[in-house]
This record gives sequence, structure tokens and C-alpha cells, in this order.
Amino acid sequence: TGKTGSLVLKKLRQQSDRFQAFGFARSPSKIEELFGSTEGFFWGDIKDISSLETALAGCSALVILTSAVPQMKAPPQPGERPQFGYESDGMPEIVDYYGQKNQIDAAKQAGVEHIVLVGSMGGTNPNHPLNQMGNGNILIWKRKAEQYLIDSGIDYTIIRAGGLLDQEGGVRQLLVGKDDTLLNDPPDGIPTSIPRADVAEVVVQALREPNARNKAFDLISKPQDAPNTEVTKDFAALFQQTTSGM
Repeated sequence: TGKTGSLVLKKLRQQSDRFQAFGFARSPSKIEELFGSTEGFFWGDIKDISSLETALAGCSALVILTSAVPQMKAPPQPGERPQFGYESDGMPEIVDYYGQKNQIDAAKQAGVEHIVLVGSMGGTNPNHPLNQMGNGNILIWKRKAEQYLIDSGIDYTIIRAGGLLDQEGGVRQLLVGKDDTLLNDPPDGIPTSIPRADVAEVVVQALREPNARNKAFDLISKPQDAPNTEVTKDFAALFQQTTSGM
């Protein structure tokens, strides 16, 4: 029921000839609000592996889009930076590592053949500002979960997205990279961001394209009005630009 997760599920359900897609969330009321019905959904908590086991029975693929979400503390005084923190049961260690580990373990037990995990760029830098937020080390825990997935033996696709934009998808050129090279030295100085809708589309395409398997890569987009831009439509070619492994 997060912004990107709901986009992925809606895209999968639009391709009912290829996918029978189920959702998993904590809140039936949020499901009702976003989708109009709870049909085709399971609800539970990623911290409770038994609820995951029920949801994953008979599934061939899993998309992981869960993430800890920092909350702003009291509004900052003029001239001060806002302070952020996590709820005690929503720390990155709990959500981004153990919660994702539970999903991977339950998927392996259920015989799932392919897991697509959406993470974040910046994980090569332990001093990244996101790690300092609420002392959560969120990117460090995300990387640990990614490594756990790689070591699980299940086919994987790990998409480390840049900053997420609530903008139109399908109108930009997408760029892939490795190990934060796009973040540290973006081509032509472009912003290291991407619309959520484009991330969702890459997730769906990763489930379809065989050469997306067993690859981990960074993902950003050129601005829509950037010169020499060719809108990405050939996703097989996009995945061919990536290399196998972490």
C-alpha cells in the first residue's frame, strides 16, 4: 500500500494475461482506500513470518517494496533543520533487514523462483546522510538484506533506485549503473532521481525479461526535457547494460 508498491500491483493486474498478482499489506482499510476492494489481498506483518508463509503459498515470484519510513519530530524552529526518527518497531534493522529476511525465508520455503527487491542508491557510503537520519543506518541494513537475498540461492533482481519522484512515467530515458557511480558522478550533472512509475515499470519488466535475473543495479532517469533523450521502451536492452552479481 506504499506509493511504489501500489503502482507495481496495479501494473501487474493490468497484465492479467501474464500475471495473477496478489498484494500483502498490514491495513485492510488502506487496501480498500487504494484499490476499492480487499479481493486478491493478504494482510499481515513482515515481522510475522507465519503470515508471509500463508500469502506466498503457490507463488512463483515475489516483489519486495517494504522500507522503514522516518517520521519528522516536532516542527523545527526557524533556521533549524528538521529532525527525524523511527518508531521503535519500525527501525531499519527491524524492517529493512529482519523484515526482508523474513520475506526471503518464506519465499524460499514456498518455492518462489524469483525475487525482485527495490532498494536505494547510496549503499556504498556508510556516512550517507540517510544513514544518519534517526541513527537508523537504513542503507547499511538494506545492503545486508540484499546480500542475504543473493546468498539465498533464489534468482534475484535488485533495483537500487535514485530519489523517487511523484511524476509521470514512460516519458524519460532510464539509466542503469553500479556501485553508486551514477550517484557520485552523474552524467551531464543530471539529478539522480526517477519517477516512481518508472521504477514500477522496471519491476514489472524484470519479472518478464530473463536477462534481468541475478543482477543488481542502480537506476535513475534523465530529465524529461534533457537534450539527446530517447525514451526507454526496450527493457531487454536496458537489462543487457547491467552485469551479473552484486
